[in-house]
Amino acid sequence: MFTKEQKMRRKPLDYFFVTLKGMAMGAADVVPGVSGGTIAFISGIYEELISAINSIKLSSLKIWKTAGFKAMWNSFNGNFLLALVTGIAISIFSLARLITWLLETHPIAVWSFFFGLVVASIYIIGRQISSWSAGVITAVLAGAALSYYITIAHPVSSPDSYPYLFLSGFIAIIAMILPGISGAFILLLMGSYSIVMNTINLLREGIFQGDLQVAGQAFSKMAVFGIGAVMGLKVFSGILNWMFKHHKNTTLALLTGFMIGSLNKIWPWKETLSWRINSHNEQVPLLQKSISPFHFEGDNQVFLAVFVAIAGFLTIYLLERIAVKAQKADE
Repeated sequence: MFTKEQKMRRKPLDYFFVTLKGMAMGAADVVPGVSGGTIAFISGIYEELISAINSIKLSSLKIWKTAGFKAMWNSFNGNFLLALVTGIAISIFSLARLITWLLETHPIAVWSFFFGLVVASIYIIGRQISSWSAGVITAVLAGAALSYYITIAHPVSSPDSYPYLFLSGFIAIIAMILPGISGAFILLLMGSYSIVMNTINLLREGIFQGDLQVAGQAFSKMAVFGIGAVMGLKVFSGILNWMFKHHKNTTLALLTGFMIGSLNKIWPWKETLSWRINSHNEQVPLLQKSISPFHFEGDNQVFLAVFVAIAGFLTIYLLERIAVKAQKADE
């Protein structure tokens, strides 16, 4: 993790890598079951992200007035946030489609890779817990239980209303920044996933086809959802920032538990219990349960899955080793 002095010395190449991490977060956030917060944690930018978001305050405008725009921009790590948000936006409009296609055509391999990533993350983040106590162990178990319960919860239908869209944005963004809890899956549970995806498609079609009425209606819905997301992000980032400063071990334990519980959702071999219709009017799985690869109908691809999972694990492990060496070299 970058110190304050290291942030000030970041070079353009450093911000390029931040953008790549943002692209990975964006690709993860659109997949029900994978958390962008997990990617942020894996890539070593989680605490910095929470701190930067929490630093954006109304008082920042006073800094602009008294010390200038550059001072205000630096006060909330603006270059970092801009690079990260740019990567997320690029991914949502490009790489997300590739991830979706891969999940449709090679689901076992993709989920196995994600599984390896998260297992490595659990190992690496768990090592950062400096001391274990009854409270820390309880936090791990509570986080794992809550996250696991979310993965098996039954989705509900929701009204297509502005207050519910606001609430959906508020809650989903909290999940998106929590490692192990998928914001897209939370939207599925709330019955808002199809509504949000359809609204995004209507907005895109309205703009490209020049239908201002359709685009305007879609934009108003997305604006309400976005306002809820911004408020949820701001409120929860403050809580997380305080927890990292005052109860870091417990916070790391809780987030580690979230990731442990989420392994059920990203287990590669599933049995589909119910289906839903997506924004393209296609039938896709809604409720699934994890099963043994040897009870899986069809080719279980177990050797490929193990190989890809190990590759995912080593990817994170080696990146973490490189990051540690780079940080020691800067000190």
